[in-house]
Amino acid sequence: MKKAIVTGGAGFVGSTLTDELIKQGWEVTILDNLSTGKQENINPKANFILCDISTVNQDKLTSYMVGGDVVFHTAALARVQPSIQDPVSFNFVNTGGTVKVLDAAQKAGIKRVVYSASSSAYGDQTIMPLHEEMPTRPISPYALQKYIGEQYCELFSTIYGLETVCLRYFNVYGERMLTEGAYTLVMGVFAKLKQENKPLTITNDGEQTRDFTYVGDVVNANILAATSDRVGKGEVINIGAGNSCSVNQIAEAFGGPIEYIGDRLEPKDTLANNSKAKELLNWKPTKEVLDWIPTYKQMLGI
Repeated sequence: MKKAIVTGGAGFVGSTLTDELIKQGWEVTILDNLSTGKQENINPKANFILCDISTVNQDKLTSYMVGGDVVFHTAALARVQPSIQDPVSFNFVNTGGTVKVLDAAQKAGIKRVVYSASSSAYGDQTIMPLHEEMPTRPISPYALQKYIGEQYCELFSTIYGLETVCLRYFNVYGERMLTEGAYTLVMGVFAKLKQENKPLTITNDGEQTRDFTYVGDVVNANILAATSDRVGKGEVINIGAGNSCSVNQIAEAFGGPIEYIGDRLEPKDTLANNSKAKELLNWKPTKEVLDWIPTYKQMLGI
């Protein structure tokens, strides 16, 4: 039986990944401080350790990983705008926490670390689709921190021989996404506003487009990255659906009145070139966001 450690395993992506790993017969240990993750997300068949990766004693963190095969590093303080408001705390968790996880993994004898990177590293680009050879242009502390994490992964592969893979997620959505708080994706915001019978609030003109990617597809990419013999040297791989739609289109799919609430700094468009994921991981997306939203609305009763 393969053994996995999932940092952030009570969170949106991490808990969905944990469920699928257990379903496939893996033994899973979750490390999570429950700051944004939820107790109810934790699979009862997983070994749960209440742990803050950014503050825990390094020897203790290493001990939690001994005997494991793969670390899936999904823990992070996510989202762009909160990182602009509090860059120091975000850097402590996102940069410092990643270094601690990589160091503990290599000392514990872990074979491979799969790192949850972010398409925000691309910044605001004019050429689409975005591909991994493009220069990065982070425009927020969060984006820069996630990019630095990629560089640390490659460095640990080069210096210490720790196998690493970096998956750049594009706007992950799915059943467990947050619907309130500072870390909420636009669809989570819309869901909450619909539940409260309030207008859907949109920043800028709503014509900004995003490559929305289903969480189940992201989970599949993680497991493929953990098991593929074609990666392990810090490769950066886009995990995106390969198509995009505007925020206005998402709002239209939810239905109801719309309110535009002013401008904020964000990329105009994102669109993934996912050919590298198909080539190296034999991965392909399975869901379209506009097809999924009616099912989600039904699930929430909105």
